[in-house]
Amino acid sequence: MTHPPPREFFIQGITLDGDAFRLSDWAERLAGAMSYFRPDGVQGGIGSFTGYSPLCVPRVINGVKCVIVSEALRGVEPMARDFVMNFARDHQLQMTEACVVPEPPKAQ
Repeated sequence: MTHPPPREFFIQGITLDGDAFRLSDWAERLAGAMSYFRPDGVQGGIGSFTGYSPLCVPRVINGVKCVIVSEALRGVEPMARDFVMNFARDHQLQMTEACVVPEPPKAQ
């Protein structure tokens, strides 16, 4: 039996009022703070590749800075996931749950 992939949330650099979030590097800082929280098998710590966790990555989508947060972060460290969600709530940032777009059928 296959399990569905973990849900993802997009935290957007737009406030609930529709204004741009003023801190210009907020996405990189937030994702950087979460870089230590990685799924099993993905190495972290001293001497490992420095980079973002695959569970919390900054992206620009349609010209808007975002952070994509995997629900799997809760399984690695529940307080880290709460920290990210509370950051979005405290700064009144828009959040959207990602949806999976099915691939079109292949032509035969």
